[in-house]
Amino acid sequence: MNSTTEALAGAPVLLAVAIAALISALVTWTSRPLLQRYALARPNARSSHRIPTPQGAGIAVIAATLIVASLWAVWADVAIPPVLIGATVLIALVGFADDIKSLPVIVRLVLQAACVGAVVFTAPESARIVPALPLALERGLIVLAGVWFVNLVNFMDGLDLMTVAEVVPVTAALLLLGILGDLSWPAVLIAAALCGAMLGFAPFNRPVARVFLGDVGSLPIGLLLGWCLLELAFRGQTAAALLLPAYYLADSTITLFRRISRREPFWSAHRTHFYQRATDNGFTVKRVVGEAFALNLVLALLAIVTVRAGSTTITIVSLLAGAGAVGFVLRRFSRPQGS
Repeated sequence: MNSTTEALAGAPVLLAVAIAALISALVTWTSRPLLQRYALARPNARSSHRIPTPQGAGIAVIAATLIVASLWAVWADVAIPPVLIGATVLIALVGFADDIKSLPVIVRLVLQAACVGAVVFTAPESARIVPALPLALERGLIVLAGVWFVNLVNFMDGLDLMTVAEVVPVTAALLLLGILGDLSWPAVLIAAALCGAMLGFAPFNRPVARVFLGDVGSLPIGLLLGWCLLELAFRGQTAAALLLPAYYLADSTITLFRRISRREPFWSAHRTHFYQRATDNGFTVKRVVGEAFALNLVLALLAIVTVRAGSTTITIVSLLAGAGAVGFVLRRFSRPQGS
């Protein structure tokens, strides 16, 4: 075990998670009165909540994540890309502005693409997923995927604890893979801090939520999580990088194409995601979130198995099992309870 591993594994990891959770909880608690006054999310026909609820607690989550990860990186002599920190702050500011006063779609997309592009195009040229493709083409496709990932995390953040149920299992799995040597240490630091920050936010967001993340939280969470998954893919673990967020990817992407096929304005807010349809079909919020969390644990286990086994056969079986599990849950969500 080298010095970096000794500085990051074991007790330091748990301490970093705990500190991030504490910072996130304290900032969330102290900022609620201000958010109540200036960033109130009022229910409408597309909302899952029924009473006006403050949004913007993502400020606490992102602040805790960046502070803990950055300080830990200095202590452990690990370099987190400065462009990632800058892009995360910028995309959080875009989200905050949108929480206060809705921004035009094109403005949001351009700024998001700039943030994602800055992160992707400053990655080392040796970092590849499909070496057979020209580098510029591969990076361009990654930027498109990254912008979609940032937005789908935002789209899926429409139910109490839903983002917690997604992010905590994914970041915990990334953290474990890092300790086992299968993920870069900068990504491990971000994953650990983000995991802790989401745990600190969770008590305030459990049904019925007292505060929401808001775009100031969901957008940068999508950027940070997407970067960690990209780092995993750069290490040749593309299957694991797809398995970990498979539920979010499937729910949001299938919903997008369904709305496009129906010639609906797919860029506008709606209530047709599978998890939203589940609540309309008689599922309680706790049950939807509980089943999503259980599914994410299964996907995390399958992702870890594919990485550690190093077998093409096991990877294929795991991908099929993951697709089957996701399909099973989506089908349950889309049908009335008891049918």
